[in-house]
Amino acid sequence: MSKKLTIFMLEDSEFGPRTAEIGNWVGKAIYTSRASLNEITHRSEFNNPGIYFLKSAPKSDAFSERIYIGEAEQIGVRIRQHLAEKKRDFEELIFFISKDELLTKTQIKYLESRLIDLAHAAKSAEIENNNRPKIPTLHEADISDMEYFLNNVKLILPLMNFRFLIPMTVRSTAAANQVPIGNKIFHIKSNHYSAQMYESKEGFIVTKGSQAKFEMAQRVNETYKILKRKLIETGILVLDGTDYRFVEDTIFSSPSAAANIVLGRQTPGPLNWLDADKKSFKQLTDEGLI
Repeated sequence: MSKKLTIFMLEDSEFGPRTAEIGNWVGKAIYTSRASLNEITHRSEFNNPGIYFLKSAPKSDAFSERIYIGEAEQIGVRIRQHLAEKKRDFEELIFFISKDELLTKTQIKYLESRLIDLAHAAKSAEIENNNRPKIPTLHEADISDMEYFLNNVKLILPLMNFRFLIPMTVRSTAAANQVPIGNKIFHIKSNHYSAQMYESKEGFIVTKGSQAKFEMAQRVNETYKILKRKLIETGILVLDGTDYRFVEDTIFSSPSAAANIVLGRQTPGPLNWLDADKKSFKQLTDEGLI
């Protein structure tokens, strides 16, 4: 379903604070860098209850962001408390409120708990929240409302360059190694490693149980070396004998990214993923068959 998103720049600057709203949704997002925070704290939104996200530099270069997730009955008060904390440094802030000001304490704690769980499950960023608060009890109708609110939060966050909820793995109840019906299966072109991939709307999925070479060649692009460290640090790749094994169905942005991790070298992925008839991904694409 299509949705209309309105982003309003509060300053005449591409780096300045902004708001984001979706259609007739009661929610609203307010984004600002730390440098611009003092310029907008007078806004009424800071007096509202809501959930907030603080972004800072990660401790590991395998990640691009470090995130703290919180809730408050008055966002502005809580942010000022963070500013006074030496340990809570951050570079960017985004928070979400309800324009009708009807979010209750229990509802925002529900959102906080769900978001912390989703952030850890995504394995895409360093998450500062080590404790996972228990999901509070809500009436069925309230849960439905909060899940709708949550879905819109998930839509807006990446547009504000908060990408920590974009999952690295497929969250599915399907049996291990089970490829969705209708998806063409590809196998890596290699005599040494066994790996399977299929394409979905989420990206290019290397399935659980696939192998990956232990070492990366020196001439591999640094981006792929960082990606492999991330897969290892998040426990998606585990040591199995002399090489690695995928323990979850893992999402890649391209066939080349998947092939480079599996083979441990710079390689044209579309040529190295073959179907059951030994036709490459590139050949099938060129023929208009996928």
